[in-house]
Amino acid sequence: MAGGVGSRFWPLSRREKPKQFLDILGTGETFIQQTFRRFRAICPVENIYVVTSYEHKNLVIEQLGINPSNVLAEPFRRNTAPCLAYGTFRILAENPDSVMAVTPADHIIVKEEEFCRVIKESIDFVKGNDVLLTLGIKPDRPETGYGYIQADLKKPVEGHQNLLKVKTFTEKPDIDLARIFLQSGDFYWNSGIFIWNVRSILKAFEKYLPDMYSAFDEGRNLIGSVQEESFIGRTYTECRNISIDYGIMEKADNVYVKCADIGWSDLGTWSSLNDHSAIDRRGNSVISGNLFSYDNRGNIFNLPSDKVAVIQGLNDYIVVETDDILLIVKKEEEQNIKNYLDDVKRETGDQYL
Repeated sequence: MAGGVGSRFWPLSRREKPKQFLDILGTGETFIQQTFRRFRAICPVENIYVVTSYEHKNLVIEQLGINPSNVLAEPFRRNTAPCLAYGTFRILAENPDSVMAVTPADHIIVKEEEFCRVIKESIDFVKGNDVLLTLGIKPDRPETGYGYIQADLKKPVEGHQNLLKVKTFTEKPDIDLARIFLQSGDFYWNSGIFIWNVRSILKAFEKYLPDMYSAFDEGRNLIGSVQEESFIGRTYTECRNISIDYGIMEKADNVYVKCADIGWSDLGTWSSLNDHSAIDRRGNSVISGNLFSYDNRGNIFNLPSDKVAVIQGLNDYIVVETDDILLIVKKEEEQNIKNYLDDVKRETGDQYL
């Protein structure tokens, strides 16, 4: 899934090149290139499909060198449920007995060998079972930016390590509830990585999102043909803007969680970069830039390398500069970056999006 806009990483992440197409951490690979490489170790390249927006289809092809027919272009964004419906019906047209592993394009996985092992184990489990499986991450802090999965610790799946029945989903709790979840011991972060067989997810769409299922099923013979693009254009106008979590996962009674220690992060905020970048003795993270720093503490700096920056006396700020935008915001206010971006759009139009 590579259709997001990455607005929480504005102004580095822009409409023309969102976060998943950037190398924010300076690894030499963009996020989508890292994700693609990880899955090449799990399945053949011809079996990897990328769902993205029309405007970014060529960027996907350019960065991945993937067959254009494996890039599914959404006419507009409708959240993850329509995205997965499209991908599922496309894979159904190729092989109705397929197993799907679904992942966002912009997550970080530090323990890649363990990730591959967990995915392969998960694939083996879902092949012959009518289940919807998600990867859960053991929380180490009361994080309010993630969804949570409550597992039934009394119902482990026999013969499968760290595999549990799901009791509840909770989307992005407040800090007090997040602390309760952390202390309880039976809650996991929802990684947004799913594994299931095609027949099981189709049954779930038919049961819990019947309108969406019918819209895609009506033209299933057109998917994979020269008429696919026009059919998808019509179909998306009928689709609700809804996530797979709200639409299916929170309602289904055959959801399981595979508890995994894979060094995962969705890298959803500027502050989350602190876990993946060098920190100086005063707690500053200088992701890029030619910076002379004096008495600064706990900041994140992402500055042009072709300019000298002299900064003194800042505590707990995010400072990001691009060719045409300068962002300076308190770290504790970074959840409001989307709101600030809305104000910029209202006053200046789309040029800075």
